[in-house]
Amino acid sequence: MIRQGLLLIIIWSLTIKSYAQDTLVIDKSALLQKVHEGNLQLKIASKQVEIAQGDLSQSRASYLPTITASHTAMVTNNPLMAFGSKLNQEILTQADFNPALLNDPDNTTNFATEIQILQPLLNLDYAYQRQGAIIQAEAQVLQAQRTSEYLELEVLKAYMQLQLSYEAVSVLRKAQKTAREGLRVINDYNDQGLVQKTDVLAVKVRVSEVESQLRFAESNVQNASAYLGFLFGTQDQGIIYRPSERSAASVEIETFDDQLSDSRKDVTAMSKAEEGYQAMLKSDKMSLIPRINAFGSYQLYDEALFGFGASGYIVGAQLSWNIFDGSRTIGKIQKSKAQFEKARFENNQYKGKEQMELDKTIRQLNDLQNKVRLTGQALEQSEEAYRIRKDRFAEGLEKTADLLAAETKYFQKELEYRQSIFEYNLTKEYLRFLTK
Repeated sequence: MIRQGLLLIIIWSLTIKSYAQDTLVIDKSALLQKVHEGNLQLKIASKQVEIAQGDLSQSRASYLPTITASHTAMVTNNPLMAFGSKLNQEILTQADFNPALLNDPDNTTNFATEIQILQPLLNLDYAYQRQGAIIQAEAQVLQAQRTSEYLELEVLKAYMQLQLSYEAVSVLRKAQKTAREGLRVINDYNDQGLVQKTDVLAVKVRVSEVESQLRFAESNVQNASAYLGFLFGTQDQGIIYRPSERSAASVEIETFDDQLSDSRKDVTAMSKAEEGYQAMLKSDKMSLIPRINAFGSYQLYDEALFGFGASGYIVGAQLSWNIFDGSRTIGKIQKSKAQFEKARFENNQYKGKEQMELDKTIRQLNDLQNKVRLTGQALEQSEEAYRIRKDRFAEGLEKTADLLAAETKYFQKELEYRQSIFEYNLTKEYLRFLTK
């Protein structure tokens, strides 16, 4: 018997140790840090910013020169090419003007090294393309920042949900303790012949109901912990998080601006998108205007590999005008105009939708403020009613069914009160997010 008792103690201690290893206490600041370090959605947003910055870097070709270098090796007996190669190499002699050699030259070797520079001077279409790329990069930065703000809201929501889950577990454990104590009392009364068998069965049903609700509440703790792990970007299984502080037992009333701010990052990003499409429309229109570009090249020629026996250069400027390209440009302008107008409509629609969401959430906050007040009153009333019925039951003046109903209602109202506080505080955080 003693050995069995020691074995049970060892198993119990190992179970407690294992549970302690799997349960981590965490606060909101640590949560935010872990999300900023590991969240996959934030990493995706940062890569979108890098993509936009890559497009912006490409647009520098609208004003920066293009420099290329090449080395060409060639063997030919083509009359024109052979004569030109010797001319470039500066090795022509009087004998090379012999008509027989001109018409039927020997194999001629030519190695040419060339450095070529192209410098844009006036390309208005490319200039507006660069402007569009700058705007797009700015919009992506704003979207990434807004994503970060949204994830901070999600972290607060998950943390508050975890707090609420623990509060529900606490309330239901208290209800379980009360129900079990009630079962003990009713069994004693039954042994004394003071109650009927149906009263005992009713209390047992109540105990089973509370224990079932408690298991669901403990599962909600695991679900909330799993969601936090998802936000962290981790794949840890079985980790249970415990908040470092309990959920608020009351609410602090706040008021918020009821007008949508144009400086909100996502709203600004939508306006930037509209500006970007406008810049692309201007770029397509400017492609109808002539372009001016400068060019230059420096050549080195020799009959030996990597030889530099002779050299020459070319410098010039070119004005080019795409007069007609089969109405390809006209089609691009039509498409860009439609995309710009679509972006303008989407921008207006987005602002209207967000203003509507803001108005709805403000009304919801006011309704929840009233709900917190009413559920608080209901909790006080149900607690007092349960106390009275419990005292009367102890004196044999109350039915078991009425006591169970009062007990059930009391714990139900306590859960409802906690839930209403959670909803109010969460809605307040959401409003803070909407009015940033």
